[in-house]
Amino acid sequence: MSKRRKAAAHRPKRAYSYALLGACALGGLLFSSPGIAQQAANMLGLRGSTSTTTPMTDGANTDAAADTTNAPVASRANRDDETTTLDSDSFRRITNDALDANRLNLRQSALDDRRSLKKTNDDGTGIRLGTMILRPEVSQGVSVERKSDSSGNRQNTTFWDNGLKGTLTSDWSRHELTVTGNGTWRQRIAGDRENDPSGQVDAALRLDLADDMAARLTTGYAYSRESNTDPNAIRNALVQSGVGQFTAGAVLSRDVGKLRGSLGLQFQRWTYSNAQLSDGSTLSNSDRNRNTVTVSSRLGYEISPAFTPFVEVSAGKTRYDQTFDSAGYQRSGNIYGAKAGISTDMGEKLRGELAIGYEHASFDDARLDGMGAMTLDSTVNWSPRRGTDVALGFGTSIEPSTTAGISGDVAYALTAAVTHELRDDLIARLSGGTTWRNYDNASQLNSTYYTAGAGLTYRINRYLDLTADLAWARTSSDNGSSDRSLTAGVGLTLKR
Repeated sequence: MSKRRKAAAHRPKRAYSYALLGACALGGLLFSSPGIAQQAANMLGLRGSTSTTTPMTDGANTDAAADTTNAPVASRANRDDETTTLDSDSFRRITNDALDANRLNLRQSALDDRRSLKKTNDDGTGIRLGTMILRPEVSQGVSVERKSDSSGNRQNTTFWDNGLKGTLTSDWSRHELTVTGNGTWRQRIAGDRENDPSGQVDAALRLDLADDMAARLTTGYAYSRESNTDPNAIRNALVQSGVGQFTAGAVLSRDVGKLRGSLGLQFQRWTYSNAQLSDGSTLSNSDRNRNTVTVSSRLGYEISPAFTPFVEVSAGKTRYDQTFDSAGYQRSGNIYGAKAGISTDMGEKLRGELAIGYEHASFDDARLDGMGAMTLDSTVNWSPRRGTDVALGFGTSIEPSTTAGISGDVAYALTAAVTHELRDDLIARLSGGTTWRNYDNASQLNSTYYTAGAGLTYRINRYLDLTADLAWARTSSDNGSSDRSLTAGVGLTLKR
């Protein structure tokens, strides 16, 4: 029944109820007995207080209450969470080739990520497992990839894409545990390239301690195949090295008045498998295996609930498993950094962080020059209107080199992603990014990496999505050489 018909149906009842309520109130005043008034109210089917001074709910509020009662279980907030996940996946695809696999200076999380006290709402979706809620996703699809280089070589490959994603979230009155994971197995159906597996799992435990203090413990593991466009990749290898990344960290934060302080410790380990060459032989990359430990401290001052300026200092140590690499260089060393910035939180409309600073990396081998660079790091999530989300990011990293006599490069990466709800069941996605690698040594060529992507997600029903994606990438060097790739795919995603 429409709101207009509901309001019309309630008018005679309201008039009749007002008349009887007035009679009951008059009777209560005459007999001075609240029990009589209560009995009269019960006879009329009224609820709540029996005071004669409390007005009844009007027709507009009655309709609003009816709409709230009949609202669908899948709330708008749930749809916004899915959009955010799409943004995160877009960023991961853009920057996977650029920063995380090789960086020396670890990327520090935003202050809001270190101590997030927001409780996850139970919106009715997922599978309840005791005090935990599991939200799984399974995807199947087909993609076609076309690659070409400046020499005229072309590779066309068709993949069968198998994906698995899930989130396990606690439903506790205090503390919070979140486990997220995703994996993709690209199995070659036809063409030149080999299978392409990748996956990642992360866990974060937040402990709400006393006296405005919180602790955050994190751990994770990620695996991916090194990209052919990476400067440290083996040129013309049939199968590039597999890169494994293990991380663990702990952050203790406390608020004292308007001061926001935190102290963090982070460990990260990289492992590299053998690369398979075109002649069938293998090349070991074990000399690139390394560990990094970083200690960081941050102090912020809350000007207002929306703005918190901060300063942060960090120091770390990188230690390779082998003292000397295959070229005879000692690449272990130290990392120092400092930055200042501001974080903002304006709710759903705008939140993020912007910081500028300086990083320096030194090496145990005197033949390798130290590397220093100004850094600019930012993450901005902006929602100009409901149903539209914009995510912008800029990151700076120091990457080690495997070339004899060259310390490494400084990489600057810019990323952007936009999602927009064309309809309640149709979401459009756009993403793009660029990464510029700069070498101090003139013998090593600088390179620039570009990406662009577009996609659509059609929600067939609450549990099934149809997706279509198109991605383009290009790598160019100072000598004029360039590599290009174009990938198109369609698939289905089953979720709960």
